[in-house]
Amino acid sequence: MSGTVLVLGGRSEIGLAVAKRLVSGDARRFVLAARPGADLAGEVAALREAGAETVETADFDADDLAAHGAFLEKVAADHGPLDVVVLAFGILGDQERAESDAAHAAAIVHTDYVAQVGVLTHAANLLRAQGRGRLVVFSSVAGVRVRRANYVYGSAKAGLDGFASGLADALHGSGVHLLLVRPGFVIGRMTEGMAPAPFSSTPDQVADATVAALRRGRGVVWVPGVLRPVFFAMRLLPRAIWRRMPR
Repeated sequence: MSGTVLVLGGRSEIGLAVAKRLVSGDARRFVLAARPGADLAGEVAALREAGAETVETADFDADDLAAHGAFLEKVAADHGPLDVVVLAFGILGDQERAESDAAHAAAIVHTDYVAQVGVLTHAANLLRAQGRGRLVVFSSVAGVRVRRANYVYGSAKAGLDGFASGLADALHGSGVHLLLVRPGFVIGRMTEGMAPAPFSSTPDQVADATVAALRRGRGVVWVPGVLRPVFFAMRLLPRAIWRRMPR
């Protein structure tokens, strides 16, 4: 790697864990982008301790679609070329609230799908212009077959999964590679207080699988890998059973 790693969602546990592992793969320059006012001192220190030469921070509002293009162009101009762009932002939201509060439902979908589409489109164009680069997108098994228990979040991930899959095909042969990551339940800050689902993983386990897949040039990785055959079987479950499945 000879370029900069940009993490969109600089406070994300998974995003930081991925960045730390990329340090060991000869990435030395990083930009952590997070909401204006976010305290990234701990994340910056962790990357520097891991061996990063330079770690910069930047204000990034994922929901401000109009600002995405200019933001990425400035990062590339100031710190580029960009080698890896990691999309690690997102919200889980409150399913119960979203079922009666349309604004909250729309906010979840906006951040977890619409904003990701905007960023990915700008980032793909920028990397195409460079002639190389890699994108890392975090989908979820929640989007493989949407469950009643978290259908708002799941629907956003389903949309993102489809968009990223199509974009990966569109980028084929351009020198730009997209890795789509499909984790199951991740035990971390976002899911604190929730009972872990079967085949759960930690941010470190997701990061290990992500970076291994990135280095191998894979297009899709399930975390843990057993979820791939599990969800193949789950697609065949009758709907009457599926609607009673937990989160």
